Amino acid sequence: MSSIIFRRSYRTSSSILSRYQSFSTLFQSLPDPQSTNKQQNHVSGFESLSKNASGFVSVLNKRLNFSCGSCLINTLPFSSQAAVATSDGLTVDDIVANQWAILDESESDWKSHASAVAQSIRLIKKRLQWTKLKVRLEMLSFQMEKPDLWDDPVHAGRISREHGSLMGKMKEVNGLEQELIDHIDMIKLAHEENDPDLESESVKALLRMRQSVKEKELEALLAGEHDSCSCYIEVQAGAGGTESMDWAGMVMQMYKMWAQRHGYGVTVVDEMRGEIAGIKRATLKVDGEYAYGYAKAEVGAHRLVRISPFDSAKRRHTSFAAVAVTPILGDASHHVQINEADLRIERYRSGGAGGQHANVTDSAVRITHIPTGITAACQNERSQHQNKASAMAVLQSRLDQREMARQAQMNAQYTQSLTDNSWGNQIRSYVLHPYRMVKDLRTNYEVSDPDSVLEGEIDDFILSFLTDSMDKENDEA
Repeated sequence: MSSIIFRRSYRTSSSILSRYQSFSTLFQSLPDPQSTNKQQNHVSGFESLSKNASGFVSVLNKRLNFSCGSCLINTLPFSSQAAVATSDGLTVDDIVANQWAILDESESDWKSHASAVAQSIRLIKKRLQWTKLKVRLEMLSFQMEKPDLWDDPVHAGRISREHGSLMGKMKEVNGLEQELIDHIDMIKLAHEENDPDLESESVKALLRMRQSVKEKELEALLAGEHDSCSCYIEVQAGAGGTESMDWAGMVMQMYKMWAQRHGYGVTVVDEMRGEIAGIKRATLKVDGEYAYGYAKAEVGAHRLVRISPFDSAKRRHTSFAAVAVTPILGDASHHVQINEADLRIERYRSGGAGGQHANVTDSAVRITHIPTGITAACQNERSQHQNKASAMAVLQSRLDQREMARQAQMNAQYTQSLTDNSWGNQIRSYVLHPYRMVKDLRTNYEVSDPDSVLEGEIDDFILSFLTDSMDKENDEA
């Protein structure tokens, strides 16, 4: 029994066993690899997993000097990587080609689970444009090895970040493939050793992987350069006076509720209220991972058809509101690097109540950024150092806001939608009369419950658009 497990573990790597270390023990002692052909008097079946699982893995790692197949793969050139395979040569592509029936998750059929996972991995690779990703990664790796790369720190930083991002995606997909292969190997081993407990546990683990890999499919849709960033959502009323302003206010509220559903932080950065109702324009800051990746699906004109609450004749009106989305490219401190030589720092005596509260030291601080003329001051803290730190934080934030506005103006794709706020340019129609429906005109996805949509349930529209856009890009490629 021990020699069988040792040989299997050698082929599939110790990562299999590491996931089963919860089975408290494996062997009392590990035989030397040179003597694995000697007869061992171990109890057959799962009872032989008796002691030192972690010790077995540790020794195995030292003697075999590897920990997982995906790590070995990454030492090879990306274009010549060999596909990971089970002990009998079955690869993920083979599983897809076999077209094993995909049954309901409630069915305890390991082939069904394996087939579903393999199909998901294939879809993830398609969305990531796998072949192009590997070619690009090789190019970046070549550039990373150039000795003069860091002569231009800005360019080098950009290359390094892109290389790290693509490498992370490749390792993640390779890890999914390796995990699937490991599960299949363990199931086959348990079947050969007539170990129903181990087989059942392995099938459950494969089911959990089937469920979790669906999230990876979604993440693959958000593979853009800035998709993981937070964002600004700008809503602007179209022509139509009070009616359109009220509709723009409803759209802004819809995005607030959507962001809150996702656990994002929401801040109203700028808002111009309408004279009677709603807003003329507003800007929301949405803080959270992948906020921009999702929200970019909302860029465009949104059209509302309803009986106007502002029309005494109760006539049907059509209103428009435009939405633009801008990514926040990292933390504020990374947007603008402040050079101390560009600052004029003034210290003065802070104001306040007289008497014992009078400040007799120059603790207040005013900082001016000379190139832009932007200033920030603070006198609320008791020490000059604290006031300076607070003033610097305010200055950094104001410079960050200025830089974001400049970037938004330079990039027409983020702001063009605000000028096309009329008939023929809408991306989605919200009809409240004479029937009730919300329809995305880009994907034809529609629902008959506009109330839930206006309460922030727009994920299905977003996912439909992202999926459709990705499929079109892959078809064109």
